Amino acid sequence: MNIVLFHSTHGLRPAVREAADRLRAAGHEVWTPDLFEGRTFDSVEEGMAFKDGIGKDELLRRAVLAAAPYSERGLVYAGFSLGASIAQTLALGDDKARGLLLLHGTSDVAPNARVDELPVQLHVAEPDPFETDDWLSAWYLQMRRAGADVEVYRYAGAGHVYTDPELPDYDAEAAEATWRVALGFLETL
Repeated sequence: MNIVLFHSTHGLRPAVREAADRLRAAGHEVWTPDLFEGRTFDSVEEGMAFKDGIGKDELLRRAVLAAAPYSERGLVYAGFSLGASIAQTLALGDDKARGLLLLHGTSDVAPNARVDELPVQLHVAEPDPFETDDWLSAWYLQMRRAGADVEVYRYAGAGHVYTDPELPDYDAEAAEATWRVALGFLETL
């Protein structure tokens, strides 16, 4: 499977590279675009401020340019938190998308978004300050209405970006469960 994996507001940190290596070890080809051009951040607040300085349109432009050389192959779009929202936006706009793997985040669903049973898997903390229960319920319904085949996995007590061992949110048990399920999902695509 060809996978483009987008980083969170923390930037292209070692955990993203390690995730890509894990996916490669399972036989996938993986690209990890650096949308922050080398900048990384220890806090969500610093990363969000940097992201806001870049602007949503520029960030999406960078993501589209990074994915474009591979999209003809039929990509699985994946991402962490902010990167998940970017992956979702790109996958819903790419009729060749093979799947969508969301870790720690979602995004608005355009009212006119339409996909043909796009396989989608979301892994998110429970509770998550950025992905509230009400938001996730509405998101799920909108994704189903758009035609996506959605699976949601919640991890009680985990922090927001619980798969990054260098962040305070890290939860080893939830991270391993996430990767086990996600790798199984990718095998079905």
